[in-house]
Amino acid sequence: MAGTDKRKQSLYFPEDMLREIQEEANRQDRSLSWIVQQAWKIARSEIMRFPSVNDVIGGEPRTGAPDERE
Repeated sequence: MAGTDKRKQSLYFPEDMLREIQEEANRQDRSLSWIVQQAWKIARSEIMRFPSVNDVIGGEPRTGAPDERE
């Protein structure tokens, strides 16, 4: 991937989750970064189905067009 933008970013994971990711990275002889990137590629379509914080009011999903909302 020539020209890939590589930026350093800190991410924080619960200790148990990080340990699982590290174990999988070791098993596959891959980096933590590679494992997380592949997980994102696999999960992104599912995650995009989650409602946004802005789509929920009082615990209920918003419905209707923006001008129909109170």
